[in-house]
Amino acid sequence: MDVGNAVVPRVVVVGSVNMDLVFRTPRMPAPGETITGDGFQQVPGGKGANQAVAAARQGAAVGFVGMIGNDSFGQMALESLGREGIATTHMTTDLSAASGVAGIFVDDHGENSIVLAPGANAVLSEAHVEAAAAAIGGADYLICQLESPIASVARAIAIAREHGVRVVFNPAPAAQLPDGLLASVDYLILNETEATQLTGLAVLDRASAAEAAAALLARGAGAVLLTMGAGGVLVATTGHERFVPAVKVKAVDTTAAGDTFVGALTVAIGRGLDLDDAVTQAQHAAALTVTRMGAQTSIPTRAELHEFIQSTHGREVT
Repeated sequence: MDVGNAVVPRVVVVGSVNMDLVFRTPRMPAPGETITGDGFQQVPGGKGANQAVAAARQGAAVGFVGMIGNDSFGQMALESLGREGIATTHMTTDLSAASGVAGIFVDDHGENSIVLAPGANAVLSEAHVEAAAAAIGGADYLICQLESPIASVARAIAIAREHGVRVVFNPAPAAQLPDGLLASVDYLILNETEATQLTGLAVLDRASAAEAAAALLARGAGAVLLTMGAGGVLVATTGHERFVPAVKVKAVDTTAAGDTFVGALTVAIGRGLDLDDAVTQAQHAAALTVTRMGAQTSIPTRAELHEFIQSTHGREVT
């Protein structure tokens, strides 16, 4: 794969950094029950950091805006991002809060349950975001999620819009959004649960997914990408609606699949792919992720994605 002359999108991620404590378990324990697990891993994670790593491994120039605590987990996360070539100039250490931690249980079917202690992520302020305004304004794309305070996320999106930067927003975990925020979002990426919570419409199948997507478009989102796991992805823009099927693989761990989709999609669009083709490429990246354990340990490189797509479809990665 020749990537030497490829476009290198400039991406800034405003978001969370966690240390993931991952337990393998044959099944999820019932309330009050203790069961014996099959293994344990400590893996850098956090939705923001995962999406930044996904974009960097697909060839973007990535900068990160976030908070860590003054502890070993924070230092490990900072070093991990640095090894990916991600600019951490706007990573701030909070002296009073611990770094974010996630306890993740993964069962034999690859499904996970997560308990999150946000720690320093919860104190990322609008002032911290303002300090990174030049970096955000100089990017091609801004990626945000909701593991950081919504006021800070909204300020980052406002700065992006002021400078003509395209906004990729993953409203996870779902929360009530400020009025008008979606009108500043170019690509809204969310799953069935998040779509249900944001619209009040139960997303159970393609028909209800399309109804929810239409409601989100009516609130101003430029494009809605509603991920439905094995059911594929609904791609909806004004006047256009299409389901992109999921890529069939044997799932080992679904952690970071959605984050990989976000990062890979952003880079694919930044390289000039149309939205449907970019979604297909991001679907393959997410599928490859679920065949591996952990968050950032599972996210594929551009070369790995190229090989995977060629092995399944015989296509080149653009």
